[in-house]
Amino acid sequence: MSGSISPLDKPLRGQLERTVARARQIAEQGARAALGQLAVNQKQRPAWLSDNDNALRLALRAHGRQLGDALNGGSVQAMARLVEETAYEHWHRMLFGRFLAENGLLMYADPDDPDNPVPVSLEECMELAADPGVASAWNVKNGWQLAARMAAMQLPQIFNVDSPVFQLGFAPEHQQKLEKLLAGLPPAVFTAADSLGWVYQFWQSEAKDMVNKAEVKIGSRQLPAVTQLFTEAYMVDFLLDNTLGAWLAARKLADADWQNAQSEDELRQKASIPGAPLNCLRFVKTASGWRAAAGNFPDWPDSLADFRLLDPCCGSGHFPVSALRMLAAMRMACEGLAPREAVARVLEQNLFGLELDPRCVKLAAFALAFAAWTWTPPGCEGPLGFFQLPKLNIACSGTPVTADREKWLAIAPPNSRLRNALALLHEEFKNAQTLGSLIEPESSEVRPDPQELREALAKALASESSDADDLRETAVAAAGIALATEILARKYSLIATNVPYLARGKQAEELKDFCERKYPRSRQDIATVFLERCLRLCAKGGTCALVMPQNWLFLGAYKKLREELLKQDSWNMLARLGPGAFETISGEVVKAILIILSNLPPTQATPLLEEKARPQLMAGLDVSGLPNAEAKARGLIEAEIMEAEQARQLENPDYRVAFGEANALAYLKEYAYSHKGLSTGDIGRYVFKFWEITDYAIWHFYIQNANSVKHFDGRTDVICWGENGRIIYNASGAFIKGR
Repeated sequence: MSGSISPLDKPLRGQLERTVARARQIAEQGARAALGQLAVNQKQRPAWLSDNDNALRLALRAHGRQLGDALNGGSVQAMARLVEETAYEHWHRMLFGRFLAENGLLMYADPDDPDNPVPVSLEECMELAADPGVASAWNVKNGWQLAARMAAMQLPQIFNVDSPVFQLGFAPEHQQKLEKLLAGLPPAVFTAADSLGWVYQFWQSEAKDMVNKAEVKIGSRQLPAVTQLFTEAYMVDFLLDNTLGAWLAARKLADADWQNAQSEDELRQKASIPGAPLNCLRFVKTASGWRAAAGNFPDWPDSLADFRLLDPCCGSGHFPVSALRMLAAMRMACEGLAPREAVARVLEQNLFGLELDPRCVKLAAFALAFAAWTWTPPGCEGPLGFFQLPKLNIACSGTPVTADREKWLAIAPPNSRLRNALALLHEEFKNAQTLGSLIEPESSEVRPDPQELREALAKALASESSDADDLRETAVAAAGIALATEILARKYSLIATNVPYLARGKQAEELKDFCERKYPRSRQDIATVFLERCLRLCAKGGTCALVMPQNWLFLGAYKKLREELLKQDSWNMLARLGPGAFETISGEVVKAILIILSNLPPTQATPLLEEKARPQLMAGLDVSGLPNAEAKARGLIEAEIMEAEQARQLENPDYRVAFGEANALAYLKEYAYSHKGLSTGDIGRYVFKFWEITDYAIWHFYIQNANSVKHFDGRTDVICWGENGRIIYNASGAFIKGR
């Protein structure tokens, strides 16, 4: 996108990975020590604590319970979640402070002139913090802490400055190690386009490795680490260009452009606008001219003010960040808005995001704010710089309701409409840490009135009652859940996301049961469950643009899902990426596709320039044979586009989705059938363990199915395979005889 900055190169990425991994270890050590010093896990107040320290201890205990730390019978409270959050918040407040400072966005407001903040560098923060008056006013001991405090003040939606977590200080030995780690990162890390996305991946890498090695079923505790996968920039650009870009092209190009263009490049140049070059937009040539390969999305709103885009699994915000710059450029061009006004309106009206992990939500919100301030709009010589942003429509869909029902309802007046609305939220979000954006708010008008909720929350936050800490935590959680509910209850023109991947066999029972009940056609993998969920979030004529695994396109377990989708929805475009699509995942682990589907029946559709109706056509690309992410990115722009009639896919065996010449050939089933797969007919005679055999003349190593992903799994057997299998197929029990 225009105005974007270069990605982080591999050596710097490696340094960032090592730094972030070490920072998590130190930050969690510091958090554990600080919480232990206050005896946060103990029910009784230690004699050595002052009244102020004990008040902080109680507030931290209440916060831990809201996060999900168990009371364990009331004597000793668990602290695992509180330790994780405290470590994350302290490190990332420092990290975000440096991101702002290195880009001239860290703002210091003089107490005598608070309305005119000025940007300061880290060196200036050090000088300011050395002033006793400044240090006392900001309650800091050095420049790093001052930078972190200023960052929190600039980003109140990301850092709750009133949280008890920020009233907790780390011991010098831990704080200084974190500061040294942060100082050791070169400035280039903080000006690269994708650093923020890598930050979360690296923070979670150790936890992800531990979960994979443990081979446990994946539930609420493991989901954030296991299902997060960095989305490559070329995937985001391709999906946005062939949805938003195609919509723009249909409204910008004249009939003569479609009829007379000589190439796709010519059409891209004519369709693009300053700030949105549409380098990945694909076209196909028809008998009467050209058309956008994925269609022109005629059922989307005509005005961008009415357009809504949601990323329901937004991670660190890759899709929203790219969409922000693209939509801001479009609104400048289409509506004549000034750059800052265009950005503000896009954030307020167009962009929405949800994420299961609250830590990721904060990272995504920061990435969005950072992208707004660092964007260089078309026609401008430099980035926009700091300005006040509207409240971001980014929320955590995984905020748990840990308070019991009566405590939860206590924040609302008795017998009020708000009380009824909160009761509904309590029921819907009781399993939020597992379900996240899969939660479907009932189509009910019993929703919290925003003004009424704000008044009740303000009263709860100001409470001085004996259970004030619990009441305040409940109020904060209710505010976040209300925002998530509002986003989940809307309908959207475009859903763009990289869905989470998790096969049914690895899911904890709670998640497995939910998918069985709510999504029986797609229950085999959470990826396909999210495909259905995204379609439900679409408005009529709305579109899903998704990064997904490819196996559901042909496996028998998804036969019913394919049939229903082919009959009920319009398939706009499908690109097979195959193995190696993700730079950080080697081999055959994830074979991905990019798919664009619209919430419209695949009836006879009329393309832009053709008078006669035609069947719904699916545009297809296959770059699965290309070796790596870089080659696949080029291939998506250069490869030949295939087309297939969507209705013809229903004639394929099991409704498997396929492109190309194979569709026109006769099927093997017309000439033969398979009784079963490879079989000896007598496993006890022909298949042994390798350690049972000493003479390998007629025995060959035999790879069996594996129950897990480990080195050498499935490699314990040998099969009697002499003379290229002749021993077996000539045996009396063989199903297929040799000649």
